[in-house]
This record gives sequence, C-alpha cells and structure tokens, in this order.
Amino acid sequence: MFKSKLLNTLILSALVMPSVAMADDVAPASPFTANVGLVSDYVWRGITQTSHNPAIQGGIDYAHSSGFYAGVWGSNVSWIADSQAIAVVGGVQQGNTTMELDTYLGFKSTFAEDFTYDVGFIRYNYLGNYTPAANALIAGTNLAKADTDEIYGALGYKWITAKYSYGLGDFLTVPGAKGTNYLDLTATYPIADSGLTVAAHVGKQTYKGTTANLATAAGNTPTYTDYKLGVTKNLSGYVLGLAYTSTNASPFYTWPAAGGKWGKGTTALSLTRAF
Repeated sequence: MFKSKLLNTLILSALVMPSVAMADDVAPASPFTANVGLVSDYVWRGITQTSHNPAIQGGIDYAHSSGFYAGVWGSNVSWIADSQAIAVVGGVQQGNTTMELDTYLGFKSTFAEDFTYDVGFIRYNYLGNYTPAANALIAGTNLAKADTDEIYGALGYKWITAKYSYGLGDFLTVPGAKGTNYLDLTATYPIADSGLTVAAHVGKQTYKGTTANLATAAGNTPTYTDYKLGVTKNLSGYVLGLAYTSTNASPFYTWPAAGGKWGKGTTALSLTRAF
C-alpha cells in the first residue's frame, strides 16, 4: 500500500516540485524510502538550475507514523557559475559548486475531512568552495553564498494545495534578503484507472531587501510569477513525467551561459523510481 502512496508523492514531485519529495501521510512498513530520477532540465520555481541541461537527482526520506518526516535530496546544478555569481581573478574562476544538497524536516497530518497541513524547514545547500562575485548594485560589497534557509507551511484540500515559503536570510546569492517568499497554488488530479495524473501550478517568487529593491528600481526586478502544466504516468513503479513551465521573469534571469532567458517557456521530461 505504501508503495502506491509513495508513487503518488513522486508523481506530485515530478509535476510541481522538482526539488524534495515530501513525506506522505501514511507511514511505510519501513520508515526509510529512497528515490532516484533523471530529468532533461532541472527547473525550480520556473527557473532552470542547469542552463536547460539534464540532471541526475535522488534522495532519502524518513517518515514516522506521527507525521514527522526528514530527508535529504540532491541534484547537479550549474546556475551559480553560469550566472557569474563566482568571482573571476585574472581570468580564473575562484572556485565552483555543481551540487545542490537539500536537507529538510517537518510535520504533516490531516484534520477535518479531506484537509491536510504541512509545516517544516528546508536548507538548500550548494556544495563546494568559491568566492562570491562583487555585487554590481552596491559598491564595495559582494553577493552572498547560495546556501539558503526557508520555513514553509502548506494547506491542502483534496487535490488542491496552497503553500507559503519564507526565506530566513540571504537568498540564492542575494544578500540581506530576509523575508523573500514564495506563494504557490497547485492542483493535481489522478485520472481513475489510467495511471495518469495531471497538474496545474502557479507561484509567485517575491524578493526582499536592498539588493532586490535596487534591481527593481533599475527596471530589472527579480520578483516574478511562474506557471506549470504537467502530466505523469505510473509505469509499474517508474513515474514518467512531462511538464511545461513558463514565467514572466525579467532580464534579471538572463545570463550568457543560458543562451537566453532562464525563465523562458520550457518542456522537461523526467523519469523517477522509488525504492
């Protein structure tokens, strides 16, 4: 029974959250599960993390019958170097990081009829050692390291979920960005007896702080809205996904290595397996 529930969680992850696959509300016979997947483009909140290149991803989760869960999840990334957020001295890049490793914990449960809630903490870790580049918007300062902490809360009713994530400090190289937040609404609907699940998603990433304010004043706001439509198919334990994502992101998300706007409309294929 849990395998089926876990697959449903992976289906939701493939459709709307290319990051962590959160614990489900039914405890497994073993509290530990794992997942591994391939994706043609790692897109997070509408923005490619791999310059539209493939990624290998996977994680391990712990789920307790009380509703408590914790886990780790990882993927290769390239956006930090590609966005020129790493300092270059004498033509030599000062370090690098090509690995994202997220750690998270939380509590998920149900109440009333058909309602769920989920609260937790997640840290986005970017492994490697590097020197941040200068902050072009504030003379004499540098960008922050990419490591980011968020707390989140979600409320679900049947197949609709609303979620709010709140940044606790520096946010993905943007310094002094406490209060940066992401509000999203997701609907997922399984088509009975077909193994297919369809989903629609909309979210708004809002940046806070001096750097974000200066970028906005210059007509290059980092705040944007993203949209996603997707479908998955359960193939005897393997989840095959197809999703189209687009945003209204400004040129803030355009870097040379990306070959254009990182938030432009893109289609990604994914294949995920739970163990």
